[in-house]
Amino acid sequence: MGTALVYHEDMTAARLLWDDPECEIECPERLTIALERLRQRGLEQRCLRLAAREASEEELGLVHSPEYVALLRGTQALGTGELQALSGQYDAIYFHPSTFHCARLAAGAALQLVDAVLTGAVQNGLALVRPPGHHSQRAAANGFCVFNNVAIAAKHAKQKHGLHRILIVDWDIHHGQGIQYIFEDDPSVLYFSWHRYEHGRFWPYLQESDTDAVGQGQGCGFTVNLPWNQVPAPHLRLPPRAPHPARLPCPTAPGLLSVAQDILPGLPPEAKPRGEDATAPLAGSNTDTLWPQVGMGNADYVAAFLHVLLPLAFEFDPELVLVAAGFDSAVGDPEGQMQATPECFAHLTQLLQVLACGRVCAVLEGGYHLESLSQSVCMMVQALLGDPPLPLSGPMEPHRSALESIQSVRAAQAPHWMSLQQQDAAPVLSPSTRSPEGSISPLLPGGPEFKAPVVQTEAQAVVALSSLLDQLRLYPTPPLRTAVALTELDAALVLPPDVLHWERSAPQKEMQAWARPHEALAQDKSFNALGKVLYLLDSILDGQVSSGIAATPAPAAAATLDVAIQRGLSHRAQRLLCVAVGQLDRPLDLADDGRTLWLNIRGKEAAALSMFHVSTPLPGTTGGFLSYILALVLPLAYGFQPNLVLVALGPAHGLQAPQAALLAALLRVPAGGRVLVLVEEVSWAEWRCCGVTSGERPVTLCFHLCPWPRNPHPSLQGSWSRHCVERAPPAWAPSPGPPQRTCRPWSICEGSWGHSGKCCRWPLLKGCDPVTWRRLGWTSQNGHRDPAPRAGVNRPRTGRPRQCPEAGPASTRRPESPLACADGRPCSPRPGSKQLSESLTPPS
Repeated sequence: MGTALVYHEDMTAARLLWDDPECEIECPERLTIALERLRQRGLEQRCLRLAAREASEEELGLVHSPEYVALLRGTQALGTGELQALSGQYDAIYFHPSTFHCARLAAGAALQLVDAVLTGAVQNGLALVRPPGHHSQRAAANGFCVFNNVAIAAKHAKQKHGLHRILIVDWDIHHGQGIQYIFEDDPSVLYFSWHRYEHGRFWPYLQESDTDAVGQGQGCGFTVNLPWNQVPAPHLRLPPRAPHPARLPCPTAPGLLSVAQDILPGLPPEAKPRGEDATAPLAGSNTDTLWPQVGMGNADYVAAFLHVLLPLAFEFDPELVLVAAGFDSAVGDPEGQMQATPECFAHLTQLLQVLACGRVCAVLEGGYHLESLSQSVCMMVQALLGDPPLPLSGPMEPHRSALESIQSVRAAQAPHWMSLQQQDAAPVLSPSTRSPEGSISPLLPGGPEFKAPVVQTEAQAVVALSSLLDQLRLYPTPPLRTAVALTELDAALVLPPDVLHWERSAPQKEMQAWARPHEALAQDKSFNALGKVLYLLDSILDGQVSSGIAATPAPAAAATLDVAIQRGLSHRAQRLLCVAVGQLDRPLDLADDGRTLWLNIRGKEAAALSMFHVSTPLPGTTGGFLSYILALVLPLAYGFQPNLVLVALGPAHGLQAPQAALLAALLRVPAGGRVLVLVEEVSWAEWRCCGVTSGERPVTLCFHLCPWPRNPHPSLQGSWSRHCVERAPPAWAPSPGPPQRTCRPWSICEGSWGHSGKCCRWPLLKGCDPVTWRRLGWTSQNGHRDPAPRAGVNRPRTGRPRQCPEAGPASTRRPESPLACADGRPCSPRPGSKQLSESLTPPS
């Protein structure tokens, strides 16, 4: 099965017919340039191209009221003045005589994509559409959105295809309040949204965009809001097309994972952290040079997935993943002003592909920097096609503000999800095994250069996107996705078309040189297996093969792994991550120089023997194993940024085949696909049925990988496997109380690399450690810093400051909002809020 691309050129017909600086960014070129870039990269040709159809009015009625649909149908006959007057009654909307046709095509494209995926015609796909849809509500257009494309697709999947669990991931930079309102009481749809919020000062200015909005009634716990409260420094913000500012001097880079001196001892005083201090001087610069506050970047987005979205998604076990793919959350966009580079969306997409058997349907939402939008679309399509993602640029250190938001949403959702409770109950690394190093590690060889964040400008986006093009030349897509090397030919083995049965071996003299120090490799069978491993390893590092699986005789497992490590380091691997599962000891001659990170699973106790040597026991439950991967393995992998990952399953590894397959599939993402799995030949028969050979996710989570016992709402109990439901569940309650915790949260920071709340050197691990945060004083009792509200000041959708209007239908605040009008009165509902849209009477 392949990837679908759904598009129709008629969706470029609608355009703005009058001057409106707020709406002019939503233009037809958003589609044409994205499609042109897909063609230039040869990606459109690799997809199954589907022409979008119009959604019927009956299908639109799954979400929208008949009166609203009739109102929009009538816009086809209106003149420019009438269209402008009607548009003025909504927030950030413009209508065109072709709007109704374009909006029906956009909704129909989403429906067509869902049908293609759920009928098995394709594995996944992208609907390239406009106008966007996630702000649209039952009877109101809002924020460029006319019909709610993703919500209609979800309703259609439930009604026509009988799905019971749908995950909607909204990574647009604006909160998709339309989707939230539609499904806030529906436990069959899990809605996750991250969005720029700024404590309620960013559009759409709604209190229900904050973390405490978790759903209502039966849907309590199925709405997950992650607000970004980091505010770009207004005194340093430049016009979108201003010339590139003078290059800001970079601080001294003591290490890839640098943190502040006041948090971790040993950091030079001139190196300052990323964070809220917008007036900290840079090292080597004049004292009047300011450290600017910037938007969220790659590390923040990855941390949000690892510590919030994926734990909930694995527990929810969706049958379909819908992505509201808004790329105004990418670098260069004038709306979001974020720092995430296009390749980050490839990583996020592939992390989602391990869910729902890979059934991922993405629908375009926002994105208003044309080059950033088009490159991000290409990165996502490449990920959907199965191409390995490019390595992420920049330091993988989340902002403090992002970590505060992550902890806040985890606290709000913990009463409703066993996965969050289980992560917080994981074992603590032994303090007695604290790393002996007293200072930060040197810059890892070949690692990304630490760069100071700079002010968001048009030129900055051009530099970032030019760097992306350079990476595309440095990391071309391997011609072969996966290769399998067996000790003996298995006649019953049937491999997918893009998976090769590997028969080649390294030269005889080379094999003898590597095997000479190891007695276990003297036998012919082990010697021949070593030759295949060496040749396959070289092919992965040379870019001829993306990933591989090699079977080795059990007595030679440790020796083969030792040779593979040494061969990888001597060939092209600058940083090698080795995940050794079972009774496999770290080679004694392996240098602790930062080039190798050794993670041993099945150790006697959780311990960090050094900065690059971590040992942990295998969690006793499948839910604990998933928590272990998301809270420890992947954060370490992203922080280390390896060129190659070796996964070795040694004697008594204790993993079920689907668990091992899931571990390998997830590690493919931070490693850019370069993963070599060494498995004992006796275990190979179990791997054949797991789907790992094709690079896709393993079998469905239920039964084999049921994450956590769940007490689902009665309406969903029939759709959950009996293995996933508690045998004697208590009576269902929409808002269960928080669990009583009897042990401290998992703190690799405190247990291994610091005491008294000092942060560790793997910043992505901080997303699951609220105790450390409270000791640092980063969060208040309500989970985030909440500066005093500024009365009378609001911001429109474009982010430009404006004075709050008088209370009335056009006001921009909800009555519950802490902000008030200039005279102190609370502002009335804005047109984008649910309270107003439900009572809105369509104009005649």
